[in-house]
Amino acid sequence: MDTEYLRSLKAGLGEPAGRLVLICNFEVEDRWARNYVGLPAPGFRASSAVVTRMEELGVLLAGADDVLVLSRPLDPGYRSYLEAQGLPQPAVLVPENVEPGRSTTEDALDSPALLTELSALARGGARLLPMGTSELEQKLADVTGLPLAVPDAATFERVNSKIYSRHLTAAAGLREVPGDCCEGVDEFEEVLRRRRPEIAERPVVIKDAYGVSGKGLVVLDAPEKADRLLRMVLRRARRSGDARLHVVVEEWLPKECDLNYQVTVWRDGRVQLDFVKRALTEHGVHKGHLMPAGITSAAHEEIEHAAEVVGHRLRDDGFHGVLGVDAVVGADGTVYPVLEINARLNMSTYQGSVTEHCQPAGHVALARHYPLRLTRPCGFDELTGVLNPVLGRFGTERFVITCFGTVNADADREPPFGGRLYAVLIAPDRTRLDALDSAVRSALSARFPEENS
Repeated sequence: MDTEYLRSLKAGLGEPAGRLVLICNFEVEDRWARNYVGLPAPGFRASSAVVTRMEELGVLLAGADDVLVLSRPLDPGYRSYLEAQGLPQPAVLVPENVEPGRSTTEDALDSPALLTELSALARGGARLLPMGTSELEQKLADVTGLPLAVPDAATFERVNSKIYSRHLTAAAGLREVPGDCCEGVDEFEEVLRRRRPEIAERPVVIKDAYGVSGKGLVVLDAPEKADRLLRMVLRRARRSGDARLHVVVEEWLPKECDLNYQVTVWRDGRVQLDFVKRALTEHGVHKGHLMPAGITSAAHEEIEHAAEVVGHRLRDDGFHGVLGVDAVVGADGTVYPVLEINARLNMSTYQGSVTEHCQPAGHVALARHYPLRLTRPCGFDELTGVLNPVLGRFGTERFVITCFGTVNADADREPPFGGRLYAVLIAPDRTRLDALDSAVRSALSARFPEENS
């Protein structure tokens, strides 16, 4: 049976009793970014294999009657583990032709047997729900006859730019993070020269219009850094003959916390605030979520207002579906309700059914990942053996593994190789939550000292 969270999502998509075919294309921002010029120096990014295997998070969202397309089969031990947690399990389909470096959608489009199965689902009334639509998912919908449950690729690309976010925030009269939008090298040069004298006291962050989780992000906290970056941009423009540059320049605000809230824009035009979470970040890179957010009622009211405004603006621009909004509470308590809009499913989207099922009222939850450095592949049984002291906790405390595929995603590389273990932790209060988190890290370090040193 679907969770209440999933039933609400399906109702918003106009499919209250419908069957969804999910494809969790976490790499979709790369597709949207292809026609835009970002910073010349690449920022941090996970390996493509790890990003692809994050698609396994979709197993937490899909219902028992839904279908999840994965690049590889779900580990049998992990599937049994999720069933033991009481979480409904979707059917899983896997492309028969899988090639390294391709997305799951690309593999699906090259797999006739899978396309036949998806076409049969389309004839049965199923709809395709990608994390976000690029031209690849749109092609998959066209080839199989699966109608998209969300808008087309052009709409997604238009509304997911950070430049779009800033323009929407300004036009809506919401409080903005001080900053500028740049769509050309000349604009960028003017902005940096204007801000150069004050950068040492008020650092700025430069973000690619389509950067995500630290990719395409540079913090400038000294005039010399600004000069160096500007030289790189100018040199590249002269060499390429392309004077475009799609970035935003924003002041790096002293802050109390980062927030993430999810909004569903219903197909019928309604706007619904789903939840507000405290986002855990490090140097602009997402690390996890804390639930509930622990903010004041006044701050929550500002978020509610912003959610309504942003949702209606996106609706009027042709969007419906799930969107996540990043916000900041400044060190002085000032709420900046729109740092950026991610008009697609997001990490928080996949946590909804787990927290509904496993987080009792009044308890706190932490969604995070644990970076691993492995010298050999780690089987699911081995991992659960290591984590048995925390996996066995039920009732007031829970530790739920939410993605196993990312642990060994890079196992074909020369060891040591990196991996990630995703989980949700639940406890009665923050003190016991932190203690549970420490117990997990201790268990991993005790078993894999070289990997996690």
